[in-house]
Amino acid sequence: MTIGLGYADKFISEDDIRGVVAGGLDEARLTGKRVLVIIPDSTRTMPMPLMFRLLTERLLGAAATLDFLVALGTHPPMPEDALNKLLGITTEERAGRYADVKILNHAWDDPSALRTVGHITAAEIEEISGGRMSEDVPVAINKLVLEYDVLMIVGPVFPHDGVRSAKDNKNLCPGIAGPEIIHFFHWLGAVVTNPLINGTKDTVTRKVVERAAEILGMDAVCFALVTKHDGVHGMFYGTPPEAWSAAADLAGETHVKYVGRTYGNVLGIAPEMYDDIWTAGKVMYKLEPVLADGADLIIYAPHIDEVSYTHGKILDRIGYHTRDYFLKQMDKFEGVPGGIMAHSTHVKGIGTFEDGVEKPRVNVILATRIPEERCKQINLGYMDPDSINIAEWEGREDEGVLVVHEAGETLYRLSDGTVPRIEDL
Repeated sequence: MTIGLGYADKFISEDDIRGVVAGGLDEARLTGKRVLVIIPDSTRTMPMPLMFRLLTERLLGAAATLDFLVALGTHPPMPEDALNKLLGITTEERAGRYADVKILNHAWDDPSALRTVGHITAAEIEEISGGRMSEDVPVAINKLVLEYDVLMIVGPVFPHDGVRSAKDNKNLCPGIAGPEIIHFFHWLGAVVTNPLINGTKDTVTRKVVERAAEILGMDAVCFALVTKHDGVHGMFYGTPPEAWSAAADLAGETHVKYVGRTYGNVLGIAPEMYDDIWTAGKVMYKLEPVLADGADLIIYAPHIDEVSYTHGKILDRIGYHTRDYFLKQMDKFEGVPGGIMAHSTHVKGIGTFEDGVEKPRVNVILATRIPEERCKQINLGYMDPDSINIAEWEGREDEGVLVVHEAGETLYRLSDGTVPRIEDL
């Protein structure tokens, strides 16, 4: 049963959100249950302080246990002050009113924090992936979840490079999963390619997510929100697949922008919530479909000075390349985690690799505080961010120049439905 409401042309109110939360919790019947709420980190637009307040108002003292786990994937752990800011609480409130509420980071790279609950067999992977891959994938999950009766997934839904939503069961896998399935999941998406996965509701990567959730086999409920920086378009409660499906349909109206032409010069302005290229790479993920062949895509983020706080050393070594650069010489990249190669290909975009020559379809340029020498080292372009006057870029769409503010969550697509494909290059 799905409870909720949403509108493509307006935002819902705080009272609306409160009503969906109340209806969902009445339906969930969590009194006396041990509840773990799985939430996104600060790299997703989400009214988390409001949701934290509403959930604790209803469940503290009613549920036997109420704790929160941040689904980091491989993002860095959030320090205490950042966790408090994420939830909209003070240090004093954390120690007082919410002293019985644990607020935890996922530890994807700590084997002692994980439990393997099963495997997706090679035969299943071959069937799911349409023959692209055939390998046994262990499903390891944060072992904390096994201490609870019910998992509550709370998060926003956007078009995404892995599956159409950034949350729902993806909060479980890869959000609180182990490294093997995290890297497999993202590399499978990269092999299919970002233009074909991003914004598509039913994908091979979603099938991996759902199969992993089946293997875990725990009771789970979900509040899925469709959000923008200035408001919430909709909110839905149900099982994770039910709530996600309703929210994904709405996000297809609110977070996909259709345009009638491609652009040769695009300035994607990354929001402050992205603090490295690992996260700001979403600017490219969402704009690739409307880039003309040979276009320049500038990721403008003067606040960023790091490639990846978690994976920077590996990216410095392998650089940013097209999918086929990796696929056609995989022996050279033995031991490199698939999720890191996937990020590399998503940022670089589709292209070809023939006779030792790589030809990316577009040019990706960083206008950040990352030095020019390092940009060259990782095979991306460089532009001094201080040389860019945003006002001079605005209002020139007829010239093939596009400016996108707060880039990274809204997917741009062509009105005729075409997407760039490697086989067309």
